[in-house]
Amino acid sequence: MINHLLWMRGRTKLAVIAIPAIFAISACAFSDRGSAQSPPCRPLEFEGSSYTVCNVELRKQAIRLFWRRADGSPYARLGALPQTNGASQGKLQFATNAGMFDPALKPVGLYIEEGKELVRASTRSGFGNFHMKPNGVFYIAGNAAGILETGAYLKERPAADLATQSGPMLVINGRLHPRFDAKSTSLKLRNGVGIRDAHSVVFAISEREVSFAAFARLFKERLGCNNALFLDGGTASNLYVPSVRRGGNLISLGPMLGVFEK
Repeated sequence: MINHLLWMRGRTKLAVIAIPAIFAISACAFSDRGSAQSPPCRPLEFEGSSYTVCNVELRKQAIRLFWRRADGSPYARLGALPQTNGASQGKLQFATNAGMFDPALKPVGLYIEEGKELVRASTRSGFGNFHMKPNGVFYIAGNAAGILETGAYLKERPAADLATQSGPMLVINGRLHPRFDAKSTSLKLRNGVGIRDAHSVVFAISEREVSFAAFARLFKERLGCNNALFLDGGTASNLYVPSVRRGGNLISLGPMLGVFEK
C-alpha cells in the first residue's frame, strides 16, 4: 500500500473503499474434485472469517518478484505479469502484491530481484503499517525461504535471490507481534506470507475485513507458521489466479510476486 494515508490525504475527496466482492469467488471454483491437478489456492474458514490460502513448495514451484519492465515502466497490474517463467516456460499459477510502495510505485523498503538490490532496506521510524516495528523481510535463497525481522536480516545478510521488506511482522518466532490488540476494531482486507519450513511458503488473503491480531492468529494457529509477514491491505491487497479467472487490481501496484510451475 502506498504509505496510503499520507498520500491520499493530499487527494481531495478520494475515498478508500474496500470492495471484497470484486475479488471474491465461490469455494467451488477452487474444488479439485475430478481434476488431475489440485489448484494452487483454496478457500479456508478460520474463527468465522473467510480466507484464500496458496501453498508453495519451492522444490516444485518458483517464486519471482516483479516491479519494472525492461523499459523501466512499472508492471502496475497483476494481469500484466508474464504468464510463463522465462526459458523454463513454467506457467504462472498465481500472483499477489509483494509489499508497500510510494506514489511512484517504488518499494518503500528492501527490494532484491534476481539477486540485485534495487532498493535499500529501511530502518527509519515513521507513520503507517510499514513502520509498526518490528517489520521484516521475506526472502528466498536457492530453494530455501525465510522471514526475518529487519534487524536480524541485516545482521545475517543471507545471499538472497529475491527479498522484499514490509511490515509489520505478523508472527515472530512463534509469537504474535507485541503491538497487536486482540480487541482492536480496525478491520481491513489483508494479505501476507508465512514460512512453514525452509521449503514451504504459504500466502493468505482475507476475503473480508479482519484485524491484525486475527490475521496473525491465522498464520500461527491454523497455518502453522512460526514467522509471518504482512504484505499489504485495503485496496492494495490482491490475488490473481489465472486458472480460475480471479484477478485484477483497482489501483496500480508497485512490487508484485508471481509463483510459477517448475
